[in-house]
Amino acid sequence: MERVEDVLLHQKLLASAKDPEKRPVYHIRFLENLCTKPDANDDQQFINSFSAQRPSDDEHGENVVPSHKRSRDHAVDFEPCSKLEDLNLDVRKNSKCVEDRYLTENFSKRQDIVHIPIHEVIFSTTDRPKLLSQLSALLSDIGLNIREAHVFSTTDGYSLDVFVVDGWPVEDTDGLYKAMEKAVARNKGSLSGSLHSQSAVDDASAAQEKSGDWEIDRRLLKIGERIASGSCGDLYRGIYLGQDVAVKILRSEHLNDALEDEFAQEVAILREVQHKNVVRFIGACTKSPNLCIVTEYMPGGSLYDYLHKNHNVLKLSQLLKFAIDVCKGMEYLHQNHIIHRDLKTANLLMDTDNAVKVADFGVARFQNQGGVMTAETGTYRWMAPEVINHQPYDQKVDVFSFAIVLWELVTAKVPYDTMTPLQAALGVRQGLRPDLPETAHPKLLDMMQRCWEAAPDKRPSFCEITAELETLFEEVKETAEAVNGN
Repeated sequence: MERVEDVLLHQKLLASAKDPEKRPVYHIRFLENLCTKPDANDDQQFINSFSAQRPSDDEHGENVVPSHKRSRDHAVDFEPCSKLEDLNLDVRKNSKCVEDRYLTENFSKRQDIVHIPIHEVIFSTTDRPKLLSQLSALLSDIGLNIREAHVFSTTDGYSLDVFVVDGWPVEDTDGLYKAMEKAVARNKGSLSGSLHSQSAVDDASAAQEKSGDWEIDRRLLKIGERIASGSCGDLYRGIYLGQDVAVKILRSEHLNDALEDEFAQEVAILREVQHKNVVRFIGACTKSPNLCIVTEYMPGGSLYDYLHKNHNVLKLSQLLKFAIDVCKGMEYLHQNHIIHRDLKTANLLMDTDNAVKVADFGVARFQNQGGVMTAETGTYRWMAPEVINHQPYDQKVDVFSFAIVLWELVTAKVPYDTMTPLQAALGVRQGLRPDLPETAHPKLLDMMQRCWEAAPDKRPSFCEITAELETLFEEVKETAEAVNGN
């Protein structure tokens, strides 16, 4: 296709997506046959060839979706999401030298040329958090490998997700369309989206009837400065009945089933928890479209900012204190059958005394009676392999995520910082873990390795982790006192 035809195709898909009966809209086409050589390690080839980044990043967000058949210099008016991590996608490019090394090593081992059909799949539906994760899972379910992923959102709340894939054995797309139709039908509810849906809000309102003391009167809530912004909402500092609060406000123009489900679930969980290492819930406004959640204000900010933006290198005693706070909060949640599912330093907040509290329960869930859950959620850099593989999982997914958090505390680095999130996810599935820091305390290194074990049943519980860390903290304190005494 020529560039103009590409633009017309994208506009046609976006226009069709405005009809709720047609969502999600998708288009499939063959791109080319990739000439390559066979290798036993196909997954490694996928790491090398995968790229998940935007073609350009100008201030107006004018981008075009590139493919093997298209030019990269034409602009289409799309507004990029302001919080790419919500889509499990970032703009960080993988190190070119790393890719070149992998390509050289792998292709040098190969003998015979084979042709791999490359296809492009384009989806359009309403924009919402975790959409890329859902679409990636759908493509994986029908046996497709994602080589490139490009994500765009329009100013009126719709998305255009473009994937370059392999895994379909023939050039003809008829069979692939049929397989896609079946996969979409199985996931119709979660992928279609519906702006301004009431279902999740009704759930929260029903809960309110049983205990209405947490419903916030918006007239008593004073909104101050904006602290942070996401793709579908904003976080503000505010005042409610004389106390400093944090107010998470969902933007009404982005309301849909998935977002309101997360809102209702977060309210339901926050109402049930009360612990010194879990952010304190004050109330919520559950009347659409003015949805917001009010919690205590945490002036210390997130642990992510503390480590990475302020470039703080922690002393061992401070590191252990932070880690123990996290574990106590998570131990409490697990005792109450709550799986956080998105434990990471960005969701760990600090108060004026630098006490750390677990926050952001938008994707948290009560564990079902069967003890295991399915469906992919969370953030790839901290995600357990069983979640990446769409396998049943339990509370031990949070233990895996804690191992990555502990590694961050030790190194003050972002995990897998030379990879895109999807590349990191594939690597974790194959057994990749962050490099162990040589200068770290041996007991912390041992704990990291046990917590990020591939087999969930080999990972310790937060009760066990807390006990070990508290013992180590006392040892470090006694050693410091002995040194100071001398």
